[in-house]
Amino acid sequence: VNGHDAEHEALERELAEFTGRERALLFSTGYMANLGVVGAFADRDDLILEDRLNHASLLDAGLLARTRAFERYAHCDADAAAAALRAQHEARPNASAMLVTDGVFSMDGDLAPLPQLAAATRAYRQWLVVDDAHGFGVLGKTGGGCCEHFGLGADDIPLLVGTLGKAFGTFGAFVAGDAAYLELLMQRARTYIYTTALPPAVAAATRVALRLLRTEHWRRERLHAHIQRFRDAARRRGLPLADSPTAIQPVIIGSARDALTASRTLADAGFRIVAIRPPTVPAGSARLRVTLSATH
Repeated sequence: VNGHDAEHEALERELAEFTGRERALLFSTGYMANLGVVGAFADRDDLILEDRLNHASLLDAGLLARTRAFERYAHCDADAAAAALRAQHEARPNASAMLVTDGVFSMDGDLAPLPQLAAATRAYRQWLVVDDAHGFGVLGKTGGGCCEHFGLGADDIPLLVGTLGKAFGTFGAFVAGDAAYLELLMQRARTYIYTTALPPAVAAATRVALRLLRTEHWRRERLHAHIQRFRDAARRRGLPLADSPTAIQPVIIGSARDALTASRTLADAGFRIVAIRPPTVPAGSARLRVTLSATH
């Protein structure tokens, strides 16, 4: 209702240009951005289709939208997602579907098969929404995230969500897309309308962070050198790593007790590595979530 000023406006223009979209809209948090975008664009008779390992905010968005159908497909299984879209099209050809996925999965660090998902949604003329919270600033030649990494544009991914508290180092989130979509989002997203705007100082700081992200490529290069160094050393020591090319490098421990013990032992040695355990991850897959940065 109020609180949008010149710094917010400038940041939205710069984020739109950065993502190759017509417009961007700032949200107070990534959780609110995901709830807002799914709730604004999903109607009662639509299908919401999500990766089984999506972030909790995306899964909650699908549940809270209260559409006719909410389905989850096997993790990163593009064929299963396409089959669900095909079944929807054959059963209800005039209904809409929204396929929602993380770009980089926050607990495993792996990438969604976005080219295949984009092809499936194009084939059935449906929506693809991607939350690229952990991709921006890390993936792509210029830090443009998963879209740049895979060479995908606005026609492939109409609605793109990003958070500012990861590589940007500030706070908040944004949604980017065509101007008409963003105008509708601004009018319908309750998590945008009925909350406090980001402080202008945070928007101003994010503009500086975006400029550094785009000009100081050595930060990203240093991060990727750290990722490779960690993975090489882990392999030499026989540590069980996930297939992750990103800053998220989970070490699967198994039991929650063992993961907590390992985390405390590392803390005593000066390493802050959080133990992730059920219900955040499936039973038996408790892990140490190693998160690397250029400052290490």
